[in-house]
Amino acid sequence: MNRLRLLIGAALGFVVTAALFVLMPTLIETADKSLDEKPATRIADIDMPDRDIETNIDRKPDKPPEPEQPPPDMEQPEMEDVNPDVEAVNMAPSQQISLTNAQGGLSASDGEYLPIVKVAPIYPRRAQSRGVEGYCTVEYTVTKSGTTRDITPVDCSPPGYFERASVKAAEKFKYKPRVVDGDPIEVPGIQNRFTYELDK
Repeated sequence: MNRLRLLIGAALGFVVTAALFVLMPTLIETADKSLDEKPATRIADIDMPDRDIETNIDRKPDKPPEPEQPPPDMEQPEMEDVNPDVEAVNMAPSQQISLTNAQGGLSASDGEYLPIVKVAPIYPRRAQSRGVEGYCTVEYTVTKSGTTRDITPVDCSPPGYFERASVKAAEKFKYKPRVVDGDPIEVPGIQNRFTYELDK
């Protein structure tokens, strides 16, 4: 049964293929001939004028003119030597704060440790608004790296006004640490007195 279907299919395929071969030439012969008789559209020729292109590969850019006067040298900022006995004035208006050393161990002649940076405290707003003047002595330890720690107010007058500002200022102090046998060591018990005065 399957073989019969296969034979019938093959026979039909052969008939259809033969019919196409016969039909195609007939369709070509009976086609509209007027389409082939129309002249082909010609595209206009585009003439480009001859131009010489200059290449400046070997040409170097012109050197800019020399300035008539050289620029002035920048002035280097002057760095003042740090001296613990010199008063440090706060730049805030109508107030003055001095830093003094309560111990004699910070002088350069001892050859132990030296203050590098001393920051004046900010005048407390409550004391400034009330016209209160005074002082505050803080005690701290100079570490091996030259910073301060364990900062404690030990003598402040009047009490309750200048302790916090003094501690915050002492936290920003920087020292050249004491060196013994080539190794830096900590120095406890260092005191610094801040004097708070309003401009008259």
